[in-house]
Amino acid sequence: MASATELDAYGAVGRSAWQDVEWDAHRRWISVESRWVNVIDIGQGPALIFIHGLAGCWQNWLENIPFFAREHRVIAMDLPGFGESEVPVEQISISGYARTIEALCEALDVEGGVIIGNSMGGFIGAELAICFPARVERLCLVGAAGLSIEKLRTERNRGVRRRAENIVFFNVAWIATRSPALTARPRLRRMILRLVAAHPERLPGPLTAELVKGAGKPGFSDALDALCYYPIRDRLREIACPTLIVWGDKDRLVPVKDAAEFQRLIPDSRKVIYSDTAHLPMVERPARFNDDLRAFLEEEPGEEEPAPGRRSFAG
Repeated sequence: MASATELDAYGAVGRSAWQDVEWDAHRRWISVESRWVNVIDIGQGPALIFIHGLAGCWQNWLENIPFFAREHRVIAMDLPGFGESEVPVEQISISGYARTIEALCEALDVEGGVIIGNSMGGFIGAELAICFPARVERLCLVGAAGLSIEKLRTERNRGVRRRAENIVFFNVAWIATRSPALTARPRLRRMILRLVAAHPERLPGPLTAELVKGAGKPGFSDALDALCYYPIRDRLREIACPTLIVWGDKDRLVPVKDAAEFQRLIPDSRKVIYSDTAHLPMVERPARFNDDLRAFLEEEPGEEEPAPGRRSFAG
């Protein structure tokens, strides 16, 4: 059980459990449509599947995987075109990524599980819940993309995509992947993660070094196109599983108002908003996120849900 200090903290308190895991021992390479997908598969029990977002990698979930692997089988992958996974044969698309997760479940003998997705990963998780409902027992959307599509289209046309990609991910972050020691500098951490974290300088250097491994990958541009031009709003009512929506009130990439819209459109859903938190609640508020997600997983079917709310923090 996390202490009050840990629950209120920004970032991890003390040494993180992920630093003591031999990750290569839990790595698997799965072939999907003749392309290799890098998969982390750790723990035993009911399956949890973590899906990262745009310019991300499986390491986006480092603060969460060891916590849940104590009682669950935890699966996290590099989406095709990101991390160490190969670019898919077909054009990158949200529906294609959902089919990839479905194929991974089949290959890993996972009949059904809980899907947790951040940003684009949340978009993919929602698509998976709609198209392959038997695979999704519960759904957690973390700063999920998919609703503010018109805004994304406009910003892409104005060149925000190019600035975010070239300046942040392909320049500063790319350099950091070659020189991990640079992430020990708080100022550089702010430069690297300023679009996705409220207080990048307060995140640990070793974690930042892992997060930037998602930078500069070939799937970025096509995946952003997929985000901008794939409508899902009118189909969200088809999601039949319990859904937890987690957002940061300082999210600069996906507006916090989208949390309320997801809640309105998904029948069995509720939201929680973290104060002084941006686009990566699972990284910025790991103890609180893990605690809230665990409580969501432990709810019995038909159990009365707590009122939607906002988490305030001192840290």
